[in-house]
Amino acid sequence: MSRPTSIGAVVSRGRRTFSGGGSEIVPQSRLSGPMPWVIAIMVALTVIALAAGLALGNAVSSARAELEGGLTVQLVEAREEERDAQAEAALAALQDMPGVVSLRRVPREEVDALIEPWLGEDIGGTAGDSVPVPALIDVRLDGTATQQRLREVEQRLRPVAPSARIDAQANWLRPVFAAITSLQWLAIALVALLFVALAAAVLLAARTALGTNRETIEIVHLLGGTDGQIARVFQRSIGVDALGGGVVGLVLAAAVILALGRRFSGLGAGMVDNGALGLVDWLLLALVPVVTTLLAMVTARITVIRTLRKML
Repeated sequence: MSRPTSIGAVVSRGRRTFSGGGSEIVPQSRLSGPMPWVIAIMVALTVIALAAGLALGNAVSSARAELEGGLTVQLVEAREEERDAQAEAALAALQDMPGVVSLRRVPREEVDALIEPWLGEDIGGTAGDSVPVPALIDVRLDGTATQQRLREVEQRLRPVAPSARIDAQANWLRPVFAAITSLQWLAIALVALLFVALAAAVLLAARTALGTNRETIEIVHLLGGTDGQIARVFQRSIGVDALGGGVVGLVLAAAVILALGRRFSGLGAGMVDNGALGLVDWLLLALVPVVTTLLAMVTARITVIRTLRKML
């Protein structure tokens, strides 16, 4: 049997066959083996977790920007005539106040719609007479509604509307923002754990392939092959599997995200609509298979080189 003149050239092409059976050092199974499908599942979960984190971030940012300078003035007065008079006086007092961008009195129909789930549809009838509905004024400031600015508004309204209560709109959703931020950190932690699990799966696959082909690798070394050349064979093989599995996982995750997006869009909720993914978000999601492939290749190379130094 003739010996190859350059084992380095054979190894560098990523193909090396056994002398008897014609099988490769690293079987190039592509999507027929389990490894690409494991990577596809991990990539799909990673993309879904990352998409959830991005959507939550978009929702919080939009809500904060919308409510940052918002104030709500409630006129809690049992007598309707007095309540209306104080509302008109409050509007006049705030009209010329520095820092007020816009203000409007919320129509009674909108207020009734807000409290209808609790008081029922007959708000203007008996229920409305027994439970006075406060008048609401929506105020928009030119900056953040700080405690100092709240006190300034309160001092402005106290002489003309003693029943007025001022609340920063962002304060109502502060617990919601805190909960959403916690969910964002959870999504980040899941993405990190999935990348760690992916690296562990690649490490086990590389070690298994090395153990299975130990005799062939020893022959390659005797014929002049280096650790780097052998590592490139494994690196290329696992990289192809990771890229193929990553693309499949991205497609599966995109289908799930689009289906969930249609479901949530039907709710008609403002915060949910503001959480829709934009072009930049989709570009970040598309980078997940690329990052996965690079991580798999680096992990495979480091694992193979370290294992070879211990084996030989």
